[in-house]
Amino acid sequence: MRATETAIKGVYVIHPKIFRDDRGYFFESFNKEKFKELTGSELDFVQDNQSKSDRGTLRGLHYQSEPHAQGKLVRVISGAVLDVVVDIRKDSPTYGEYISELLEPHTQRMIWIPPGMAHGFITLEDDTIFVYKCTESYHPESEMCIAWNDSDLNISWGIDEPLVSEKDSKGMLFKNIK
Repeated sequence: MRATETAIKGVYVIHPKIFRDDRGYFFESFNKEKFKELTGSELDFVQDNQSKSDRGTLRGLHYQSEPHAQGKLVRVISGAVLDVVVDIRKDSPTYGEYISELLEPHTQRMIWIPPGMAHGFITLEDDTIFVYKCTESYHPESEMCIAWNDSDLNISWGIDEPLVSEKDSKGMLFKNIK
């Protein structure tokens, strides 16, 4: 396993070592000690989530406010997504900036998203299954959503009219984050 830090400090793309043979493959999707060695983050995951979506579904940009901020380790089991992380840490030099990464099952790449980030993704194939581990449980009163099409963020999703939930269609503007 190796980790590559992105342009946003603390956000890592995780590249697991995949062992392939004529039967298929095997890889370690998480190893607490190795993860700490690579990223400096010691994690205790408390919740795993999974979603299935058709092509063109956009979920996000979600985050939970303090004191219930979540870190997430995300990956795709089937299909493909363009995964987007926005830095919402006001004291960060990359505040308001985003990174995007293609996640597909043949590479098994994952993204570590620490607390203090907004997260979203758009599915690029039908029957995409997206899974993630969380460092905090879901806390509805702390759940926040930034508008996926906020002009200040200017995120290139690669699709003009995604399928968006009613809740996500009412996301707040980035400039209104407290």
